Amino acid sequence: MRIGVLGLQGAVREHQRSLARLGIDAVVVKHAAALARLSALIFPGGESTAISLLAAGAFLEELRRRAQGGFPLFGTCAGMILLAREIEGLKEACVPAIDITVARNATGRQVQSFETSLQVEGIGRDVPAVFIRAPYITRVGDGVTVLARHEGIPVMARQGNVLVASFHPELTDDLRVHAYFASMVAEHDKEVRA
Repeated sequence: MRIGVLGLQGAVREHQRSLARLGIDAVVVKHAAALARLSALIFPGGESTAISLLAAGAFLEELRRRAQGGFPLFGTCAGMILLAREIEGLKEACVPAIDITVARNATGRQVQSFETSLQVEGIGRDVPAVFIRAPYITRVGDGVTVLARHEGIPVMARQGNVLVASFHPELTDDLRVHAYFASMVAEHDKEVRA
């Protein structure tokens, strides 16, 4: 299994470190050609506008094509914004891979960042979560499963081979969220080979 981390901006090394601790080959992806050798791709936290601008053109079109084809994707914080079908206040989505609407910076400014523990369906209780200018999910479409909530608000969801989280699991030592995504990728790989 080889999982890519979109390496245009954001928490790239932190995701690589988490995957490496699970024994997974993690590759930084900066152009469309690098996608050919991968089983899945992580969209890291960072600045969603900057990432979308850097991924413009043929690279963005290839990301959209793969998303439509069921390629496993995982977006954290800004990555969730990039994978959402709708973004409040914007006319167009970047890679509309999951049927949710998100509100950017819903948790407030940088100084209002916080850490908490969440109960995450399919993963466990007391999953550490770091929220930094985090988006929230404001609408959940048909076929989307909410996996975690914070104060009643959806902050983690899955639809098919797409997983998104408002928070940054890569900024903690807990590997359960990355292991969950890896199990999704392994299941997809098994289906492709069958």
